[in-house]
Amino acid sequence: MSIHLLQTFAMPESAEKALAERFVVHKLHTADDPERLFDEVGASIRAIAGTGVPKPLMDRLTALEIISNFGVGYDSIDVQSAKARNIRVTNTPDVLNDAVAELTIGLMLSLARRLPQADRYVRENRWPLGNLPIFRELGGCTLGIVGLGRIGREIATRAQAMKMRVVYHGRSRQPRQPYVFYPDLVDMAGDVDWLVAVTPGGSGTEKLVSRAVLEALGPDGMFVNVARGSVADQDALVDLLANGGLGGAALDVFADEPHVPEALWAMENVVLSPHQGSATQETRDAMGALVVANLDAHFSGKPLLTPVA
Repeated sequence: MSIHLLQTFAMPESAEKALAERFVVHKLHTADDPERLFDEVGASIRAIAGTGVPKPLMDRLTALEIISNFGVGYDSIDVQSAKARNIRVTNTPDVLNDAVAELTIGLMLSLARRLPQADRYVRENRWPLGNLPIFRELGGCTLGIVGLGRIGREIATRAQAMKMRVVYHGRSRQPRQPYVFYPDLVDMAGDVDWLVAVTPGGSGTEKLVSRAVLEALGPDGMFVNVARGSVADQDALVDLLANGGLGGAALDVFADEPHVPEALWAMENVVLSPHQGSATQETRDAMGALVVANLDAHFSGKPLLTPVA
């Protein structure tokens, strides 16, 4: 019997092909009339592949059994509502660790050495007028990681290769990790040169990087966010960057994506990236393969590979 699946998000070609081979796929993100789609096939949908599954969407799908999330973060899914209906939820951890860690170091280098500004300087033929100012290097600085999970540990390893000292803050100390643990984030921010947020999103981490944390980081401190826009107090961040209370920021995520505060556009002490943490061909293919593998496991009665609910 054919299994009907709702796809909510554009996925890599390799994943789209694999889904089409296994399921009757209905694409919500390209549907001209979503309401008509729900009316026609909503009662037949047994699986979702993609992101962004709030309770109202689940309520339209009475036969839904599993949500296979494309991404390690699943804050766009109402997991509690899914649990209440015994709907399984999976994500795609580990396969994107390297890509996000690489981008984080790239953002740090770009901010420290003002690489985007240097590129524009040459393209605009301003070099003959004089050299750029001298900036900073990473070696010898202390990096504070907010969230020493899988990705955080990969960032730490790469930062040490850049001759940085690493410390971290999280919900609890990790005894097997060699880095100094700070139970208080404000205290850590006051002791580091760089602060990287790489925590999950959701209500538990909303504005975890508060104004107080950013003020403690100070006018020479650098903040990097590759977590979720909600993790930082964005209004406070913009204000402190503008008034000199914070040295700089490199941001891959924002509070209201894809909308970015206009105040950030012209700031020379900011590097902006359009949520590209996992955006490599290798990683996106691996993420898609894990989405499909979890669906295969569910419908063949096998244990899920990466369940979160």
